[in-house]
Amino acid sequence: MDLPRSFTIRESSHRVLNPITVDKLAVLGRALDLPAGTRMLDLASGKGEMLCTWARDHGVAGVGVDISTVFTAAARERAVELGVADRVAFVHGDASGHVSDEPVDVASCIGATWIGGGVPGTVELLERSLRPGGTLLIGEPYWRLDPPDQATVEGCHMSRKDELRDLPGLLERFGELGWDVVEMVLADQDSWDRYAAAQWLNVRRWLDRHPDDELAGELRAELATAPVRHARYQREYLGWGVFALMRRPG
Repeated sequence: MDLPRSFTIRESSHRVLNPITVDKLAVLGRALDLPAGTRMLDLASGKGEMLCTWARDHGVAGVGVDISTVFTAAARERAVELGVADRVAFVHGDASGHVSDEPVDVASCIGATWIGGGVPGTVELLERSLRPGGTLLIGEPYWRLDPPDQATVEGCHMSRKDELRDLPGLLERFGELGWDVVEMVLADQDSWDRYAAAQWLNVRRWLDRHPDDELAGELRAELATAPVRHARYQREYLGWGVFALMRRPG
């Protein structure tokens, strides 16, 4: 049980494995005003940057679960580096079936709603670990601009236009599921560039070191097209944000 090696190659230098930045994660933590002792569960926690920095900056405690052995090891190292290994733990496992033994104050899935088969299933999964009155954090893409054709849809790594909504539509979707949106922090084109371009450099450096690896052909072809694809489609049409939700009464 692990991610394909190509994922860890692309994101080898990243601390945050999505287009939100470390600074924007800090903004979100401050906006939520989390009290010391807040208990968190982070599903598909990646390298654990959110949980580790919030443990350092806000005194939260919690558990991250991720399917990648490489990312989980990096998260544990980060916890030691920031001096919070006594407050956070990282588990290698399938986040799609993980429910906390005890209710938590904040349950999150930042950029991996496929673990629940989409937004509704991921919200339902997270709620199973959440105490009454707690907060969900969902990281999710949306259409920044209306894609004009199927080439644009596929250029944004989607199969169908209706896989995503625009930003107002996504906020409406959370409401349809019975949740109030109480905070949001959005990526912008610059943070998309930082996320995507760092992948290109990671891939190129890896190719230079491993020209004869079995993945070299695949990643060389990817690097030849990824920058143009990003500039033409993703940075223009695809938005991304983290949304804080609280269950509506009744």
